[in-house]
Amino acid sequence: MDSFRGWYFKCQSDSQTLAVIPASLRSGKVFSSSVQLITDSGVWQFDFPIDAYQEAKKGFGVRVDGNVFDAGGIRLHLKNDSCTAVGEVRFGPLTPIRYDIMGPFQYVPFLECRHSVVSMNHSVTGEITVNGELFHFDNASGYLEGDRGRSFPREYLWTQCHLEGGSLMLSAADIPMLGLRFTGIIGVILWKGQEHRLATYLGARAVKIGDQAVTVQQGDKRFTARLIEKKPHPLNAPVNGKMARTIHESAACKGAYRFEIGGKTVFDFVTDRASFEYEYPL
Repeated sequence: MDSFRGWYFKCQSDSQTLAVIPASLRSGKVFSSSVQLITDSGVWQFDFPIDAYQEAKKGFGVRVDGNVFDAGGIRLHLKNDSCTAVGEVRFGPLTPIRYDIMGPFQYVPFLECRHSVVSMNHSVTGEITVNGELFHFDNASGYLEGDRGRSFPREYLWTQCHLEGGSLMLSAADIPMLGLRFTGIIGVILWKGQEHRLATYLGARAVKIGDQAVTVQQGDKRFTARLIEKKPHPLNAPVNGKMARTIHESAACKGAYRFEIGGKTVFDFVTDRASFEYEYPL
């Protein structure tokens, strides 16, 4: 069966952003693996045979040809014709969410894509050099998630942002199921030690998607994320187990977030450190 599995490691300071995506892929009888590297200024892909990709048998961890990605940090020694990336960063304790972000949908077979959130927030310390540019992290912020399945959704948006007092992520996506299609919502707002979850299985619905923004309503909770000024870089995304689609991620861009409970504003701010993918028609 065609399939993919990938992990998204994001490291961000006040002035720099670096994300790394190790992945394994299967399309028919063709197996492969890759590492994509994203910074504020560019994107690079490193291709490997499938036997270079190994997942830890116990705990969480991935190795790709000597490059290490696990709960303790990242160690890179990547090189191709266009990029050299070398260095190591260490993570502080991870912040997992209370239970699987997919909720009861984790038990539904044949889903096109399944999402996981490994850590909403953790410290990042260390240095990685990319084509001579030093990325220095000193007690910076980290985020870690994963995806697996056959293909990314036909239409979707995803955003993640660290904020004073917490972290947030939200995804809205076109979901095919049993011949029908609906907009699925998954999201977590970690705010001052409290976890607020927004999800279709909890009654969340997208009341608006358009103009590079989404508004989600769930009971008395209302959340809006808006992409104000994108800084897109092309990423390869899976279609039936092949990296055959180009999406665009703004790893650090200008965005706005507003969260209300019972009509009262919890937070409302604009930041230039938002991460966004907006794959709906503009």
